[in-house]
Amino acid sequence: MTRALMIQGTGSNVGKSMLVAGLCRAARRRGLSVAPFKPQNMSNNAAVTADGGEIGRAQALQAMAADLPRHTDMNPVLLKPESDTGAQVIVQGRRLTTVRARDYAKLKPHLLEKVLESFFRLKTAHDLVLVEGAGSPAEVNLRAGDIANMGFARAAAVPVVLAGDIDRGGVIAQIVGTQAVIDPEDAALIGGFLINRFRGDPSLFDDGYRLIEARTGWRGFGVCPWFDGAWRLPAEDALDLRGGRGEGLHIVCLRLGRIANFDDLDPLAAEPGVRLTMLGPGQALPGDADVVIVPGTKSTRRDLACLRAQGWDVDIAAHVRRGGHVLGICGGYQILGREVADPQGVEGARGADPGLGLLDVTTTMSPDKRLTEVRAIHAATGQCFDGYEIHMGATDGPDRVRPFGFVDGTPEGAVSADGRIAGSYLHGMFTDDAFRAAWLAGLGVVSEAGYGAGVEATLDALADHLEAHLDVDGLLCLAR
Repeated sequence: MTRALMIQGTGSNVGKSMLVAGLCRAARRRGLSVAPFKPQNMSNNAAVTADGGEIGRAQALQAMAADLPRHTDMNPVLLKPESDTGAQVIVQGRRLTTVRARDYAKLKPHLLEKVLESFFRLKTAHDLVLVEGAGSPAEVNLRAGDIANMGFARAAAVPVVLAGDIDRGGVIAQIVGTQAVIDPEDAALIGGFLINRFRGDPSLFDDGYRLIEARTGWRGFGVCPWFDGAWRLPAEDALDLRGGRGEGLHIVCLRLGRIANFDDLDPLAAEPGVRLTMLGPGQALPGDADVVIVPGTKSTRRDLACLRAQGWDVDIAAHVRRGGHVLGICGGYQILGREVADPQGVEGARGADPGLGLLDVTTTMSPDKRLTEVRAIHAATGQCFDGYEIHMGATDGPDRVRPFGFVDGTPEGAVSADGRIAGSYLHGMFTDDAFRAAWLAGLGVVSEAGYGAGVEATLDALADHLEAHLDVDGLLCLAR
């Protein structure tokens, strides 16, 4: 009989995604067919699925941990913020609509049917489904119509384990306080708790651990120390973006306000011969930058305006005059062109804005969204690589006579006449070890990292870490 278990958190970013990934790998090593599931996710870092849709990047990593192809049922509702008050709503991998935050509450109850449909499909196909919550069940002001935490758990009759993050402090209050504010019927679904991200000697928390057990009546499943290999795994939250640990070629990526699919950078950050800097608001572009990457964005014109407000347009122009290289990926490619036009108001107000003018191309937005995995050939090196496209809008212009690459024989992207400015819609290119090595070689760097193998090894290490510090057998036995 197929079972399920849900990991909810006392707050956002307490490590739920990593816990589910590690448990997926641990269950898979026990010979179980296990699938990850997150009813509702909010992220602009999405992955294209084999069935032609998109899901959150965390569920893509969890699918890898479970040794499964990515599928839209693993994350049936994905919210992709386009502004501070509105988001694109993706349902079972396809764009449904764009709504303001205050109007989403009216939409949520209608999405529960799709969430349960996806969940039960996974349950039918696998021995175990490991479910990740979103935010916290303690946000009781959002409980009505909830599909992300206890609303889903109640509807699907899935037991819950509550994870608290001791690294941010106040973990006793996090867990005891959650029980105090949630509905008693919701609390009855919680079968236990665990402590995540402990630094130092875990025995120092013995008294606190026993206090939580006594106050809540919940079973404790262990204290999990900080996992040092976490930086090697793709991050889903832009707040987790970090620079690389290497030295040498200095690559600077602009941390745009609506940065999307930023895991493009993870393989570069893992290279010992690369120093990756994530440039935040208020920071000037370093004068020693060799390459500037303008990354993907969920809102091209808004981020173009923010880029100018930071003065980065002036910095990039100076960088180019010094002989530096620039690579624009997806929305970043659009930003590098002469103009970004949105005549239908797809991403906001109707209108057009001048781009940076570094490539002689123009972009026109449209509601049609391209979602596909591709096999491409890089024009400059002849190297084949796997990637994916996930964008709205089409780009054309004279510089496309020099394509970045070819997809099924069709030119893709654009390159300036001197070869130092390039733009492409292709995400995931640097994940391919052979392509990354060829691209870096063109910049005088020898690649030393095997990215995919490194992620697999880190998932194994994560599973080992959980096995050593948590009662993994007890957690899996709680599933029903």
